[in-house]
Amino acid sequence: MSFHTGELPFSCSVCGKGFVTKGQLKLHMRSHTGERPYSCSVCGKGFYAKNTLKQHMSIHTGERPFSCSVCGKGFVTKGQLKLHMRSHTGERPYSCSVCGKGFYAKNTLKQHMSIHTGERPFSCSVCGKGFVTKGQLKLHMRIHTGDGQHSCSVRGKSFIISPTSLCM
Repeated sequence: MSFHTGELPFSCSVCGKGFVTKGQLKLHMRSHTGERPYSCSVCGKGFYAKNTLKQHMSIHTGERPFSCSVCGKGFVTKGQLKLHMRSHTGERPYSCSVCGKGFYAKNTLKQHMSIHTGERPFSCSVCGKGFVTKGQLKLHMRIHTGDGQHSCSVRGKSFIISPTSLCM
């Protein structure tokens, strides 16, 4: 019934987020503790939930059971397909309360909000620079590690990110 009423009787003691079931709260708590009890038998990467591990396995198997009826692109989950379909329909159900700009996904709106708030929750442990997303931080870390370095065959200059669009 909680699902239908919107009631969230189970709350996280760390961040206050609410959940419909005790099981959902238990899974969420792993995001705070870092517990990853499910491991990939191929690469060893750990996951907080069994279904997340199952989705990850598609990286190794190449399985994409959900296909777009418009362009044929395949997806691992029904949710990914639903988000993709918005690229064809133009649907933008999430709107910024500050500027009104619309977004196809809730997390994209959340990232956009950092433009207005200035929040940069992901910080570099080496230089302290802040980033909006974990992916941006990961890309930045290449500056410190030298990973992903490319050299331009025309000018001989080195880049951390592929220079194809920068050298032509």
